[in-house]
Amino acid sequence: MTKRTESKYKIDRRLQVNLWGRAKSPINKREYGPGQHGQRRKKPSDYGVQLMAKQKLKGYYGNISERQFRKYYAEAMRRKGDSGENLIGILESRLDIIAYRMKLVPTVFAARQFVSHGHLTVNGKRVTVPSYMVKVGDAIEVRRKSKELATLKEASESAERDVPDYIDINHSSFAGSVKRTPGLKDVPYPVQMEPNLVIEFYSR
Repeated sequence: MTKRTESKYKIDRRLQVNLWGRAKSPINKREYGPGQHGQRRKKPSDYGVQLMAKQKLKGYYGNISERQFRKYYAEAMRRKGDSGENLIGILESRLDIIAYRMKLVPTVFAARQFVSHGHLTVNGKRVTVPSYMVKVGDAIEVRRKSKELATLKEASESAERDVPDYIDINHSSFAGSVKRTPGLKDVPYPVQMEPNLVIEFYSR
């Protein structure tokens, strides 16, 4: 498992965006990159633009390894239709991301831990793999013993973000499902994502 050992929000300054749209992001105070030469800006090459698009999308989903992200790209290319849209659909099908979208946790990093600790069931079976692929219609529920966690109530009542319309969740029972596979326009990214550039990056 890949772990991000440095500050989770350092990537915001490196990419010069508030990647998760959070108030605590350092980009809100310093809108330039980290380090001695952080304030120097130069126009990136085509490769640089594609690389940044990949780093943004991959970074947004937390601790996904490069190897796993490449597997998602390969699967997106294999499927019919627009490869960029396919990639978004695959990433949004991860169980940890579904937990994040359902507002069961405050961050994508907390979502990974939440799943790993066995707090969720899918179709009545306990799942501890954050990358587990959820299918449309699968029943997702917080385990009975875990429903007393204070963080659940805090996350579900947070005004920082909303539950997207492709997710069905009852915050009284902490049970829900995915109504449909989302496309790029459906996903509430705080910043512009360009999966088509990510596809171009890996296709070089």
